[in-house]
Amino acid sequence: MKSRWILNLILLAAVVGIVMALKFMPAKPPAQAPAVTVSDLNSDNFAAISIEAPAKRAVTLEKRDGRWWLVQPYKARADLSAVERIMSIVRAESVDKFDAAELAHYGLDNPALKLKLGMEEFAFGTFNPVSGKQYVGFRNSVYLVDSKYSEAALNQVVELLDKNLLSPDEQIAGFDFSHLEQWEEGGGLRMALNKDQWEVTRPASKANQEELKGWFADSWGTLIAMSVEPYQPDHRAKYPSFKIVLKNGKTLHFDKESESPELILARPDEGLRYHFPQDVGFQILNPPVGVAK
Repeated sequence: MKSRWILNLILLAAVVGIVMALKFMPAKPPAQAPAVTVSDLNSDNFAAISIEAPAKRAVTLEKRDGRWWLVQPYKARADLSAVERIMSIVRAESVDKFDAAELAHYGLDNPALKLKLGMEEFAFGTFNPVSGKQYVGFRNSVYLVDSKYSEAALNQVVELLDKNLLSPDEQIAGFDFSHLEQWEEGGGLRMALNKDQWEVTRPASKANQEELKGWFADSWGTLIAMSVEPYQPDHRAKYPSFKIVLKNGKTLHFDKESESPELILARPDEGLRYHFPQDVGFQILNPPVGVAK
């Protein structure tokens, strides 16, 4: 009899435990609304971008012959990846969609940023204090999107510059390194690419073709600057320099403004200055031509 009483107490305790667990179990969160796409636009269809923000210079980019160019505040080749990040707003998704009747409520009566893709405009307002996301107005609706979209558009202008020293249509056919310090004496150094073979003009050169091909592929074939900045060329200044001969016959001039603690190459024809690590500078300007410098 006693054992049955104990068993009943155990069963009662178990039932009470289950009831209490169910009572205090966290409520199941409501199902999240499905995300909606902010626009149905295709970034490939646009050939102009305008970025306007208070207290900042307006930025304008244009697409010409399939390539993007910075037009304002100065003219230069644009970095494709940076442009794509700006235009990615067309694919942004939001779980919230509001009517655009009360623009002031979302900070859209005086937007922090206006991004125009062609004739389409995205206005960026304030941030939601709970989610940390930003209100964006497009056409007649307001959405909440990640802050990365406005950050991409508000990046410093120099971050929009193409970090490639040469444009895609500037194909190298030769070098003239004769006006660099290490090659000035002893007859200079000129190189020309002829039918996949390098012709080296320097006395006593015993260049190995495989070594030259490896040098070109490993240095010039992967050359991307750490940073780029505009500058005003001073034609009175004299720097060590070199020239690149292109396959179309055009010759490009570069000034070596510094080699330590980093290599700085200036391109006067574009008004741009490119920064590279010091070891990259040594590699690209010292081909293995088989003679002492």
